[in-house]
Amino acid sequence: MTTPDHLEDTYVAALHHDLADISPEATLVGVVRRPTGWFRTTVDENYPSLGPPADLLDEFKQRHEDFKMQGMCDEGAHNAAWDEVGFEDRYRTHLSEAADAQEAVAEVTDRLRDDEHLVFVCFENIDQKRCHRTLLIDHITEQL
Repeated sequence: MTTPDHLEDTYVAALHHDLADISPEATLVGVVRRPTGWFRTTVDENYPSLGPPADLLDEFKQRHEDFKMQGMCDEGAHNAAWDEVGFEDRYRTHLSEAADAQEAVAEVTDRLRDDEHLVFVCFENIDQKRCHRTLLIDHITEQL
């Protein structure tokens, strides 16, 4: 499966510190369920429904903190929590079954078919941690 050339992703800190090589024509699309104020000012728009569902986020964050309290490093705790809560399967189910996510996926897919250059943005640096952006890009690519 090949990702379209006009679909990319990055994380918000990379944008803040000029670490991301993004075309000026690209639209920065947040895919965050609970964007902070500074996140909103960094992206052009945000699709909360493309972020993980609230119950999954809450459970994931709690397990992440639990693992850190047990002495795991942040990256290790993040990835262990990801596995323990079944993040990947639950997020894929959200994209396939939640009406608001399906609507957002259809809209983004239409925009890509019209050759709009989109960059998905959230908080995680995927060089170190797993992130829903990767799953989202796979899902969108399958739709194309």
